[in-house]
Amino acid sequence: MEISLTVPLASRDHLSLAYTPGVARVCEAIADDPSLYSDYTWTANTVAVVTDGSAVLGLGNIGPQAAMPVMEGKSILFKQFGGVDSIPICLATQDVEGIIAAVKAMAPSFGGINLEDISAPRCFEIERRLDAELDIPVFHDDQHGTAVVTLAALRNAAKLLGRQLGDLRVVISGAGAAGVAITQMLIAAGVQGANVIICDSRGIIHADRGDLTPIKAELAATTNFSGRTGGITEALIGADVLVGVSGGQIEESAVAGMAPGGIIFAMANPTPEVHPTIAHKYAAIVATGRSDFPNQINNVLAFPGIFRGALDVRATTITERMKVAAADAIAEVVTDELSADAIVPSPLDPRVAPAVAAAVAAAAEADGVARRSAPVPPAQRSATLPS
Repeated sequence: MEISLTVPLASRDHLSLAYTPGVARVCEAIADDPSLYSDYTWTANTVAVVTDGSAVLGLGNIGPQAAMPVMEGKSILFKQFGGVDSIPICLATQDVEGIIAAVKAMAPSFGGINLEDISAPRCFEIERRLDAELDIPVFHDDQHGTAVVTLAALRNAAKLLGRQLGDLRVVISGAGAAGVAITQMLIAAGVQGANVIICDSRGIIHADRGDLTPIKAELAATTNFSGRTGGITEALIGADVLVGVSGGQIEESAVAGMAPGGIIFAMANPTPEVHPTIAHKYAAIVATGRSDFPNQINNVLAFPGIFRGALDVRATTITERMKVAAADAIAEVVTDELSADAIVPSPLDPRVAPAVAAAVAAAAEADGVARRSAPVPPAQRSATLPS
């Protein structure tokens, strides 16, 4: 990665305009009218990619320095797929209040905050507080990016199978950041909470368990209305859908208890919870988080376009409607190519980010969180400008 200029700096006049004395005019204009800040600085197109290194990919708590390559990779994807500039920031604290204070202090330098690889349950509090206290989008990609792409994949899988989301019996293996967000998003999109069962490392989450964290207690109140207990084997009996975001292996005997012709999304990397060769014995549609199998559920389908759309309209937050709109846009990209091996687009499909950005921008305007209308795409400008 590098930081480069968007205009030349090749003469004394250029230097005088970009720095002293010319820059003082811009400073004075912003001081007089703070609303000009995004127009006159790079903040309108710049996101902070922030981590504390506590939950990095499948590597765990490896700390901020070892996490930097992942944050750099994230920044590369922001630029490549969304045209969004971003700065990787690795914080030398894993204290909730310290992280919140640090992000709030640096927020004036950015148009959005992408939280990354921060362990649960701390990530829930950090995102909630920052979203409430800042007037720019705050997005924890491990939660919501994963949930958006999962919803897109499930919409298309259900469509292929002639099923409705509200009729599906869903088991989610994993109650960390991704599992919680996926549960919430699927319910928001039409999956019946009564038909959702979530498993953590201790088994099925249900209201009578006495060891639940506050966030798991909330999940228990909105899912598993039948009060099923036990482990993943008991959870999967008769299930139509398995969503794996736990990293733990699921025995074939447990998968065999699912209803025939169902859906398995085994998204742990590098080793899926259920290997595709096993999953295909019991499910009609199979997806993983890996690029060497069909149907890769990859966050890169979501976050570049989500931030592109949010930045384009100077959104103050990212709402549930914006996330669902992103999922719908991803799903619709493969309408013409939809098949059991193509329920989501390729991460390299150039249609994805623009479609997501347009849908997110429109949803932001509909929700009243946009501070301006979305700019006209370059391809349409000739038709809208006067001759």
